[in-house]
Amino acid sequence: MSSILSVRNATKRFGGLTAVDNVSLELGQGEILGIIGPNGAGKTTLFNLISGAMRPDEGEVVFDGERIERMPPHLIAGRGLVRTFQVVKPFSGLTVFENVMVGAFLRRPDPLESEAHALSMLEFTGLIPSADRPAKGLTLASRKRLELARALATDPRVLLLDEVLAGLTPTEGAEMVEVVKSIRDGGVSLLVIEHVMAAIMALSDRIAVIHHGELLAIGKPAQIAKDPRVVEAYLGEEFQIAPD
Repeated sequence: MSSILSVRNATKRFGGLTAVDNVSLELGQGEILGIIGPNGAGKTTLFNLISGAMRPDEGEVVFDGERIERMPPHLIAGRGLVRTFQVVKPFSGLTVFENVMVGAFLRRPDPLESEAHALSMLEFTGLIPSADRPAKGLTLASRKRLELARALATDPRVLLLDEVLAGLTPTEGAEMVEVVKSIRDGGVSLLVIEHVMAAIMALSDRIAVIHHGELLAIGKPAQIAKDPRVVEAYLGEEFQIAPD
C-alpha cells in the first residue's frame, strides 16, 4: 500500500514539556489508521502538527510527496488534507446548510455548484431534514455530523477525525462508524483519534498508540490489543478482542 501521508520524527515542545516526541508514522492510500492513547498523550497535538495549526520543533510532515509542516492550515486544506475538531463549533449564526456551504466554497466558487455539493454532503451525513435549522440548535450527534459534512464538502483526500464518537449514544456511535466506513469507501484516507475502543478496533486497518508523546506501538488491531505495553499503559487487563 502506497503512503499518502508521512510523519517523520515529529517533535513538539511547550517549554519543558515534550508533547510529541519523535513520532513517525505512515498513512496508506485508502487506509483508516486509528490513534489511541490516554488523555494528554499528545494525540491532538499530533493532529495540530499534521494540519498546520502548529509547527513542529523538529521533523517533517509529507503529504502526497510534498512537505507541508511549514504551510498554513488553509493551504494544507486546499491540497486536500482536512481535519475535524474534538469540540465541535459550527457557525452558530448560520443554518446547517450554510455551514456546509462554507466548506464547499473551498473548491467551488460558483454558488450553484456549492449549493448542489453541500446538499449532497447533507444527504450523505443524514442532515437533510435539518438543513434549514440554525446550527446552534442541533443535538450533539447532529453537530458531530455537521462537522463531518462541512469537512467532507472540501473534497478531502485525507481526513483527520478527532473523537468523532465522543459523547454519542451506542446507537449514534454505531451509525457514525458506518458513515466513516462509507467515507473510506469513497476513496478518502483517514486518521482517527478515538477513545471508544470497541469502535476504533472494529473500524481501523491499523492502530497507533501514543503514550507520553511517544509512539508506543503500531500494528493491526488484534496485535495492539495483545501488546503487553499497550495493555499496561492504556487498555487494561479487562480489555478483550476476538482473535483474527
